[in-house]
Order: sequence, then C-alpha cells, then structure tokens
Amino acid sequence: MKFGAVPLLEAEGAILAHSVALPKGRLRKGVVLDAAAVGKLTAAGVHEVTVARLDDDDVHEDRAAERLAQSLVPDPAAVHLRLAPASTGRVNIYATQTGVAQIDAAKINAVNAVHPMVTVATVPEWHRMSARGMVATVKIISYAAPEAAVAAACVAGQGTLSLRPVTRSRVLLVQTSVGGRDDSGKGQRAMGQRFDRMGVSLGPKTVVPHQTEALRQALIDAAPDYDMLCILTGSATSDLYDVAPEAVRAAGGEVAHYGMPVDPGNLLFWGHLGDVPVIGLPGCAKSPALNGADWVLERLLCDVPVRPQDIMGMGVGGLLKEPPSRPVPRETA
Repeated sequence: MKFGAVPLLEAEGAILAHSVALPKGRLRKGVVLDAAAVGKLTAAGVHEVTVARLDDDDVHEDRAAERLAQSLVPDPAAVHLRLAPASTGRVNIYATQTGVAQIDAAKINAVNAVHPMVTVATVPEWHRMSARGMVATVKIISYAAPEAAVAAACVAGQGTLSLRPVTRSRVLLVQTSVGGRDDSGKGQRAMGQRFDRMGVSLGPKTVVPHQTEALRQALIDAAPDYDMLCILTGSATSDLYDVAPEAVRAAGGEVAHYGMPVDPGNLLFWGHLGDVPVIGLPGCAKSPALNGADWVLERLLCDVPVRPQDIMGMGVGGLLKEPPSRPVPRETA
C-alpha cells in the first residue's frame, strides 16, 4: 500500500486517509475519492490530501475483515454467533444466545502473529455472554492488508470461535442451617441473581440441618427433578470429608475436586450425582460479587467439561476483589 500526501488532481480513485472539513459537513477518512468527492474538495479550496493507494496484492480492509471473520466462524448459526457487516475494516462478532464464549487462544495468537495490520480481539476464554453481547472484533488496521497475510490468517484462525449455550436450565440450591439459625435469604437472593442472568430457573428455597444425613436425603430427593444441584452450607466446607462432600458421597455421588486457587472462592468443591453436577459453593457465594464459583458454575451450566486441572489453572487472574462483607479480610489491621 502506498501512503502519503498527493496533489488533489492526482487523488481520484485513492482512499482518503484523513477526514477533511467542508463548508457543509465533511469527507470522512476511508472514503474512495470519486469525481464528485474531488469536486467538493476543489470547491472548498483544498489542493492536497493524504491518501492511501492499494497495491495489486492488497485486499481492501472491509473485504479482508469479512474473509477473516468468516474463517473464524464458518457457520455462525451452528455455533450461536452472528457476524455484523464490515465497516471501516471491522467486523464485530456477537452471541445470539446466553452462554459462555469458547475460544481457541492459541489460534487467536497465531492469527495476530501473521501481520501487524491483521488483528482479532476477543473476550476472555469461557467469558459469560448474554444474547447480543460482543464476543470478538476483527480489525484491519490500515485500509488494506497484503493478500498473503489475509490468506495465512484465515488458515491460522479456522473455526476458532463459538458459543456454548446454557443447556442446564433447572437448578436447586440446598442450604444448611447450623444450630437452628436460618440466614438462607441472602444466599438464595445472590444465587438467584446469578441464575437469572444465565436464563436459568432456580427452585424453591430449600434449607436442611447441617448434618450429612439430612443433606444426603435432600440431594437424593432433588436429583430427578433438576439439571444441577448447588450446596451452600451454614458452616464453611473445611475439608474434603466435611459434611457437604460426605453427603454427596453418601447419596451415591462422587466428589471430583475440592479447593481452587481463586480468592474469593477457595473452598469450592464439585462432583456429580449420576449425570447431575453438584457444586459445593464457598461462603462468598452469599454475595453477588464475582468469585471463583462463578467461573465453574457458568461452564457447567453450558455443559463445558471442567477437570481438576482446569480449576487449578485459574490462579493467574484469580485474585478477585473482596466483598465488603467478608468475615476475615485478606489484610487486617
């Protein structure tokens, strides 16, 4: 691409690089200067403009952005995404349903390594998305990109983006009370907000004594009617063999993992009862603020497999903001 200032008489057919104010309105950068545009500039007393001219092996920014977006998402409807029309070298990619963004980070990095003018920016991997939320934007930075770079980026990014929609839509939160004290309202409200933003129905408030047998029975009774079970105990789960994990095992389930390197959220455990996921929530789930349980919960609602190594890989970026209500803050006077 050739870029620079030229006499106005030589500018027809080139791309205007900088917007120019006119007596009425303005010519915006990025427009192709046709005879009418040159006439307006002449009438305004403009003698020189800065333009870009594409070489024979260049691809116009809009066409390049379209091609790359279509390679990232070859079949948008099948993966619950929508590609917006190209404009100023940009194509935005939107979710069409509530879910989590599935992104191949290595492929995105490979695309962005091809050429400085060819770029893709995305939300974080497994980020919660609402319908119409922007998952990614493709941007060709400077009017055009070389054909070889566009072609290489399209190969590198093939099929990189998708949305995993919510598939588990009925959830029950089972809470336990200690010594007859019932403060379950806060937890029910906070978890209700979480499920509501995912389009998930939360079952009625369910509170049982903080005992393995009582919790075991509640899980067995609920499992046939729900897609997921959550446990929020009145006393924190302090060990892999504490009341809540033991209740899952006693009900015939399995505990897959306990603990996570995300704070708040350390005291999470998760497993399953048959094919129903069971999440033991940390106490911070009583606050609507983001905590580690949100990252696990959102993936499981969308049937994204969660392995122990996935949870233990959340430490970088896992130092989250503390809720003001935290009983023991990280820093004390």
